[in-house]
Amino acid sequence: MKNHVFRPLFAVIGIIVLVLVARMFYVPKDFGVHERGYMYGWYRQANIEDWKKIQVKYQGTEYCKDCHDKNYASIKKSPHQNIQCENCHGPAGTKEGVVHFDSDKFPKLAIDRSRQQCLRCHYPLPYPSSGRSKIKGIDPEKHNPDIECAMCHNPHHPNLEGLR
Repeated sequence: MKNHVFRPLFAVIGIIVLVLVARMFYVPKDFGVHERGYMYGWYRQANIEDWKKIQVKYQGTEYCKDCHDKNYASIKKSPHQNIQCENCHGPAGTKEGVVHFDSDKFPKLAIDRSRQQCLRCHYPLPYPSSGRSKIKGIDPEKHNPDIECAMCHNPHHPNLEGLR
């Protein structure tokens, strides 16, 4: 082979060697997938205790269903069934560890009733492969531009159009 083939090949091999040598110095020794395989992906074992100290703010739909069984049942029959309650209602816990059902503190969940909240999913996007094209979208400039969506549409019963 000629020199014009070997020079770029040696340059690429040299860059790969430099990256591998730099990796030895910059990546901690305890970084990897460890004994549980790829179940949790790549992480540092020394960082596990730091993550245990973080309070989870989002509880998930299962957390809400016992006290709010009627809304839970109706939303599970609707097109919104895959949306977590806290996507609209905010987190059911605080950084301090106070959760929504603590009777003495009982943080009130803020409900975002803004148009922007609904348009996160219902703004029409022309992406056929993402699944967003299957979600019913509206033109926010033409469809009641001056009022909140929840004034006419109940998000817990989205199949009942215009019924509040």
